[in-house]
Amino acid sequence: MSPTILGADDVRRMLALRDLTDPSTGPHALQLLLAEVRAALVAAWGCDTELVRAHPVVSVADNYDRLRYPPDGAARDARYTRYVSAGEVLRTQTSALVPPALRRLAAAPRPDVLLVCPGLVYRRDSIDRLHVGEPHQLDLWRIRRGARLEVADLRDMIGRVVEALLPGATWRAVAAVHPYTTDGLQVDVDTGGAWVEVLGCGLAHPQVLADAGLSPSTWSGLAMGLGLDRKLMLRKGLDDIRLLRDDDPRVAAQMLDLTPYRPVSRHPPVRRDLSIATAATDGAEELGDRVRAAIGDDASCVEAVEVLSETSLEQLPHAARARIGIGPGQKNVLVQLTLRHPSRTLTDAEANRLRNAVYGALHQGGAHQWASSGDGAAQPPWRGR
Repeated sequence: MSPTILGADDVRRMLALRDLTDPSTGPHALQLLLAEVRAALVAAWGCDTELVRAHPVVSVADNYDRLRYPPDGAARDARYTRYVSAGEVLRTQTSALVPPALRRLAAAPRPDVLLVCPGLVYRRDSIDRLHVGEPHQLDLWRIRRGARLEVADLRDMIGRVVEALLPGATWRAVAAVHPYTTDGLQVDVDTGGAWVEVLGCGLAHPQVLADAGLSPSTWSGLAMGLGLDRKLMLRKGLDDIRLLRDDDPRVAAQMLDLTPYRPVSRHPPVRRDLSIATAATDGAEELGDRVRAAIGDDASCVEAVEVLSETSLEQLPHAARARIGIGPGQKNVLVQLTLRHPSRTLTDAEANRLRNAVYGALHQGGAHQWASSGDGAAQPPWRGR
């Protein structure tokens, strides 16, 4: 089956998003976090380092095939991956930067090098205070010729990276499987009684090295990948990922260092329950993606889109079917929309306009129920933008 291809406007919107790890776009605390991790490893190893950046549109081969993802793997599904064409995607992981970097290393060998691969990645995801569709990730791959890198080296790397990210944190490592590693591990840290995953790692898979032109009999490597947004949130004590991009000067000024965050203000949430008809196959990821595409710059006001219940067409009373205009191949989903601007109070008119925008993006039934705009008139989602 051919993948669903993004429209040109959607691609432009995603590519316009600022990469907070890139100093050329302006300073941000994510850059400081990245610099601390890089400095810790270089100081310990004394190896060369290469900062790897590339355009977010990558080949399916580099994003999946050359990292040993199976051809029928769930990760490739358009439910999770944003396809630009049949052979290209908006990278779903910074690991997609690694195969081209390994090929360059094979063409111009260096005996010991740390590949530092940061940037935005693009996924379909649910909406809540901890998730966005375009998070920042970091891949760290140490590639060495000669003396083999082993699991003991990997555990040493884990300790140094965790200490650089979250000084003093207690960590544990449990076995995990990644297609591009052997001896894979998942690393969790103790956040005061709860274990939170912070990174995945392993020994670089020999086949990944061989496919890039680096003989596994001569070369070995350590491979590590982590999300940067959640680590900065843990480091600064943030409870809302939207704060990383907030343009309120009181918030933005605090995103320039790694000191603990000082809350600016707390505002009550505005909640709206939406009863919608949508495709029977739609999940939280598809719903979240449609909301982001529909509301654009207003996305920072949407704290969460939560599925409360789902009811098949056959289970719905006839009156309920008529009320939402549900049809064959659809289901009724009760969605709770939580609106809260990170740094100010939303007016009733703003909340109703956003409610209508989300409702219009999600509801695929033949009957509609708009909220009042606040001026006495029902307002569809394309007005008041």
